[in-house]
Amino acid sequence: MKCYFCGAEAGDEKIYRNTLCASCGRELKICRNCKFYSPGAQWDCRETISEAVRDRERANFCDWFSPADSRDQKTLSSSNQIKAKNARSDFDKLFG
Repeated sequence: MKCYFCGAEAGDEKIYRNTLCASCGRELKICRNCKFYSPGAQWDCRETISEAVRDRERANFCDWFSPADSRDQKTLSSSNQIKAKNARSDFDKLFG
């Protein structure tokens, strides 16, 4: 898993709520570092969480957390770019 904030490799160690990135010192157990994080899904999560996480860039107590591997993060990044491009195109069609 790579740190969402600095991109440094976090290694294969178990990630706890208080685990910090060795490179930038930011928290690692955050929604944006989880393989289930999916913007646009209910509460931006592919798992059936019982309540929304308020700040997806801060450590939380989610029992579903599973570190995203590099492939998960690349897929999410590219799908977000495609969604943003499509949204911009739709917006331009409305007012263009």
